[in-house]
Amino acid sequence: MPIEQVTLLLLGLLAVQLFSGVPFAVATGTTAAIVAIVNFGPQSLLIIASRIFDISDNYPLLAVPMFIMMGNILERSGVAEKLFSAMHVFTRKLPGGLAVSTVLAATLMAAMVGVVGAEVVMLGLVALPAMLKRGYDKRIAIGVVVAGGSLGTMVPPSLVLVVYGLIANVSISDLFMAAVFPGLLLAGLYVGYVIVRCWTDPTLAPVSTLIDHTSSDPSDTSIAEPQSLRERVVLFSPLVIIALVLGSLYGGVATPTEAAAMGVLGAMLSAAANSQLTAKSLWEAVQQTGRSLGPVVWIFFGANAMVNVYALAGGIDFIKGSFLAFDLPPMLLLGAIMIFLAVLGCFIDWIGIAFLTMPVFVPLITELGMSPIWFGVVFCMNMQISYLSPPFGPACFYLKSVAPPDISLADIFRSITPFVALQVVAIGLVIMFPQIALWPVKP
Repeated sequence: MPIEQVTLLLLGLLAVQLFSGVPFAVATGTTAAIVAIVNFGPQSLLIIASRIFDISDNYPLLAVPMFIMMGNILERSGVAEKLFSAMHVFTRKLPGGLAVSTVLAATLMAAMVGVVGAEVVMLGLVALPAMLKRGYDKRIAIGVVVAGGSLGTMVPPSLVLVVYGLIANVSISDLFMAAVFPGLLLAGLYVGYVIVRCWTDPTLAPVSTLIDHTSSDPSDTSIAEPQSLRERVVLFSPLVIIALVLGSLYGGVATPTEAAAMGVLGAMLSAAANSQLTAKSLWEAVQQTGRSLGPVVWIFFGANAMVNVYALAGGIDFIKGSFLAFDLPPMLLLGAIMIFLAVLGCFIDWIGIAFLTMPVFVPLITELGMSPIWFGVVFCMNMQISYLSPPFGPACFYLKSVAPPDISLADIFRSITPFVALQVVAIGLVIMFPQIALWPVKP
């Protein structure tokens, strides 16, 4: 069958199933099987089975459940609340200090958790009520929680970076190093926006003060300064976890999978320091990890099978040749890819986007003389926008699940608009100045 017909068949089958509500993993796996049978005959199904076994034997893939486990343990450890309080000690005199502390706490939590869902939920339970009770503008409060929580896609150890590294066959350690400064750039833009808005309009964010830790008034919404030795130890636990995960990676002591395991250990120690490490909480974390990991693994299998069948039919070379046939300047071609990914992000989860598009775009980017490490960072920044973009916008739905009843989904989507604009600005800066990402990476 000509590759043009194979492409139309594949896209048609996939679109019909997705619009019919078929789960993405099932849709891609079914499409792979049908295209393989039509194009190569029934015996080609053995190729799909062999590819699944090959993927299952991928050692770096073990980092994915480890990082998810780490996030689930930290979600139950109570560290988020104390970290939020500690950040406010340093930011309370700034305009919008509570919102600024939310972004800073989100950045540190992203460096510990690496899972957007867990981070948005934690911030939604801890930071959002505190800001709303103190009279913060609803849009500012919602925006910093959703945008700050989505930093988990960028700040290492990000699952998006791990999955991209596995697909693109590039160093996950280098990806982590390259993503640090773009992640801090995003956090800095959020902080700058909040300070400028609240400085020009003080009614958006009333000044908050510290109170004595012994206050028993349940209606008191002030932020208390850490007092006991245990509380102060808990506040240092994020630095310990970050040092265990990123320090071991950057120091060449551990592989990404080993660093993820050390992160789980750090999360357990952190929970123990906060008296939250119990058999029940640990078992709940294990169960949640399994529920989160199952769909990821099936998407991994289904999308990988579909891409491999399409590649065997010559599809990768066909798409790459089609892009190059336009003879566009590299930056214009990159812009078209970014727009295409952003549109996909409105309808498909980032995992599906990564498995469907990166096997095509990474060789294309490499052929154009661009760094696949740098492109991985730009891709992750693009996927951060997808976490906020309607109608999919998973980060918005995560917040809605724990937000007060008077906050509608429409309120959340309206609140994230300026933060999406800041994300676009950040992507533009990293594209125009690649060294923002590449300078820590060895050539």
